[in-house]
Amino acid sequence: MNCLVLYHSHRIWSHATRTMTFYLVTFCCAFAALGSFLFGYDSGMLSSTIEHEAFLRRFGSPTLSDAAVGGIVSSYIGGAIVGSVLAPYVSDYYGRRMVLFIGGLLGILGAGLQGGALTIAMLIAGRCIAGLAVGQMSATIPVYCSEVAPPQIRGILGSMQQWMIGLGFVVAKWVGYGCTLRGGAFSWRFPLSFQAVPAVILVCGVWLLPESPRWLIENGKEGEGRSVLARLHLNRSATNNHLLEHELFQIKEGLASEKQSAIRSWRYLLLSPRWRHRILLACGLQVFTQCAGTSVISSYGPRLFNTPGLTTSTSLIVIGVWGALAQFWNTVFMLFIDKVGRRKLLIPSLLGMGAALCVEATLARYIDFSDTSTNPHAQRAAIAMFFVFSFFFTALGMISWVYQTEIFPTPIRARGSSMATATNWSVSLIFSQCSPIALTDIGSNYLYCFVAFNWVTMVVVWAFYPETAHCSLEEVEEAFVTQFVGEPSEHSFVDENASVAITPRSQIRHKGLHPLSMHPTDTVSIGSSHSGCGSGNGMETKEV
Repeated sequence: MNCLVLYHSHRIWSHATRTMTFYLVTFCCAFAALGSFLFGYDSGMLSSTIEHEAFLRRFGSPTLSDAAVGGIVSSYIGGAIVGSVLAPYVSDYYGRRMVLFIGGLLGILGAGLQGGALTIAMLIAGRCIAGLAVGQMSATIPVYCSEVAPPQIRGILGSMQQWMIGLGFVVAKWVGYGCTLRGGAFSWRFPLSFQAVPAVILVCGVWLLPESPRWLIENGKEGEGRSVLARLHLNRSATNNHLLEHELFQIKEGLASEKQSAIRSWRYLLLSPRWRHRILLACGLQVFTQCAGTSVISSYGPRLFNTPGLTTSTSLIVIGVWGALAQFWNTVFMLFIDKVGRRKLLIPSLLGMGAALCVEATLARYIDFSDTSTNPHAQRAAIAMFFVFSFFFTALGMISWVYQTEIFPTPIRARGSSMATATNWSVSLIFSQCSPIALTDIGSNYLYCFVAFNWVTMVVVWAFYPETAHCSLEEVEEAFVTQFVGEPSEHSFVDENASVAITPRSQIRHKGLHPLSMHPTDTVSIGSSHSGCGSGNGMETKEV
């Protein structure tokens, strides 16, 4: 096969991004990510809603019991864990869109039960259903975005999950602030019911989105898959384009080889060394995301903002501005995630978060939470460090969702993403229960634990996480097979009869290249066509 056409692929795509093709694929990912908006909205809405005087009056007590608060919080996260585990059963057999449709329906039902709650039990039931919806959508949206996105902008489109989470958080905070200006049941029923709005939009429009082309081809619908690829990656009339044929060839060859080894069994994924390595990478990154300090910020933030030095209104405004600025950073980092790469963003992100929390913990020693007037400057500086933390967290928050879908082949991508997402929710549940207790027992010293987490994670990412930017999903799979597993070439696109010359690792290091960030074409010379993974434009010219 003559692959010289790949030489101009980057230039061709650059032209394509100026056409409606770019806007179409971006719109598809943004619309699908409405499910992530629900995720972010709930994260920002609950803490302010359950503190409304009208809410507390409705449920018969001046304050909610710890058991009631625990049930309201845990039911949502528990539902999300179950939803993320169930997602691949629908996604693999009925398509990615079906998961979003079911998630939207459950989101509407959950919002209705919460907004119309008459008892705590009814509220908890609504939150459990809403969690079920968000769990399955948060596991599927990154999969959908990665499978419809061209390699050159897969990071940007995969970041839509985190971008929409941030947008939902900002909207929730400002809706909550607006509702504090109104009295009565409206002040808490409206914020809870508003979750139904994006869910209704998603349910009504999801079938207008194209299905994942990789899912279509895997399920014997090659004609539909070809049409979707042409429409999203090139243009409607490009059904015979050489780049399209090359991408189809990669997808079909990848599916043909992986179907022999990618058994859709949870037990097999965990026990097979080939998949276990990637499961550890994906789940590990989600654990690192939770251990970065978001949980302690959620618990420690209200303690800092609700001190006598700040009124409730001022606290809500500060938190709203914090969320808006974080969303601004989300937008900025989206533009660099593909240009700079995953590893080069993750390492300084982790270093910066650790430093911000270290300063935060030190400042907290000088704050008297019962009388902040004794040292108002320390309080203001501590609040400022939250803004610094949000800047550095942006890269980790985005890449954790992007990376977990890039490292799995199509037959098991939904299950791999499901396991990573379930891990995220599970660790979130642990921290949501433990962080308030830890802050009560050891105070601000608890922050130092997360300083250590971030700096240890930085070393782990540098040592074990390969770069995935600038590669097609099939090229990422080829890189893992060749670098980490060393399995026979029946699982790759490389001709097993081709001559192979291996460059020693010592020479790789001598050239100043980190071996774990290398693509097989950097360490192996073969008589075959292959695209360079992790290089500047992700394409290499070879002729077979």
